[in-house]
Amino acid sequence: MFHFFQYNWQVRDEWLTLLKDLPPDELLKERVGGVGSILYTFFHIIDVEYSWLRCINGREDVLFDYSDYQTLDRIRNLSNERRTEIIENFPHDVPLDQQVFIPWDSSYQNVNAILHHIIAHEIHHIGQLSIWARELNLHPVSASYIDRKF
Repeated sequence: MFHFFQYNWQVRDEWLTLLKDLPPDELLKERVGGVGSILYTFFHIIDVEYSWLRCINGREDVLFDYSDYQTLDRIRNLSNERRTEIIENFPHDVPLDQQVFIPWDSSYQNVNAILHHIIAHEIHHIGQLSIWARELNLHPVSASYIDRKF
């Protein structure tokens, strides 16, 4: 399953590179669908991934303030910093059927469902970015898993 996280990170990095020359107002512009803006979409993806994985590892959630991440470079840094921690603490050996308490909704979920949710969540939002990119006359990043190297 870790390969799908690597896939998501690779696609995310390609998106961040593709969008690096967009003016700040385009990155921050509220758009139809998704969670609002291009920049907030990346922030949201990173925040959700990190929160769920900390939860699996029995660690307290860390809340980030979006106002601290108002540029693509800051978003890239957040992504890279969290990714390093995620790689070091990825739950490779945690049983997939293990139940994990989810403090933000006072429920339990199994690790397998959480990992699949994280993967699908990013893919879902990357689809939204593809639509917005086309509206900006940009060719979207390929979502193909085939021929990617991890």
